[in-house]
Amino acid sequence: MTGPAFLLLAFTLAAATLDWMAVRHDNKALEYVCKPATLALLTLVALALDPRDPGVRAWFVAALLLSLAGDVLLMLPQDLFAFGLGAFLLAHVAYIVGFVVDGVTPGALLVGIAIVAVVLVGIGPRLINGVRRTEPALAGPVAAYMVVISAMVVCAVGTRHPAAILGAGLFYTSDALIGWNRFVREHEYGPLAIIVTYHVGQILLVLSLV
Repeated sequence: MTGPAFLLLAFTLAAATLDWMAVRHDNKALEYVCKPATLALLTLVALALDPRDPGVRAWFVAALLLSLAGDVLLMLPQDLFAFGLGAFLLAHVAYIVGFVVDGVTPGALLVGIAIVAVVLVGIGPRLINGVRRTEPALAGPVAAYMVVISAMVVCAVGTRHPAAILGAGLFYTSDALIGWNRFVREHEYGPLAIIVTYHVGQILLVLSLV
C-alpha cells in the first residue's frame, strides 16, 4: 500500500461510516453525498495502491465504477431497481474476469461451487418465489443476477486469497439481504446490514489487489 492509498482508504472509511449513520437515521441528504463518495474514494484507493497485477486492478476498477453507477441508480427516489441490478450484474462480471486473470485453481473452484450451492438451496427458492409474488417481471433478471453473483463468489474462492473470498462473501450477503428485504420480508435493520456488508466487502476486494 502506498501513502496516498492509505490516506484515501481513511477517507473512504470515514465516508462509509457517515453513510451507515445516514441509512440508520434515514438522512437522505447525507446519504446522497456519502454513498457515491464512498465508492468514488474506494476507486481512487484502487488506482493509488501498488497492485500485484495491474491487469487485475483494471478489471476491479471497472467493477467499482459499475458499482458506483448501481449505487446511484438504487439510491434515487425513482424505482430504478432493474437498472441498478444491471449495473451490478456487469460489476460482478468485471470482478469475475479480474479473478480469472489473477488465477484460479480447479480444486478451489469446486469448493466455491459447493459453498454457493448450499446457500442457493437454502435461500434461492424462497427469494425467487418472493419475486414472482411481488414483482413477477423481475423474476428472470433476479435469477440471472443470482447466477452471476454466485459465479463471482466461486471465482473469488478459486483465487484462494482470503481478502477476496471474504469480500466476495460479504458482497453476496449484502445482495441477498437486498433481495430478502425487498421481496420476502422487510426488517428494521435490513438497510443498515445491507450497506455495511456491501462497503466492507468492496473494501476487502480492493485490498486483495495488494
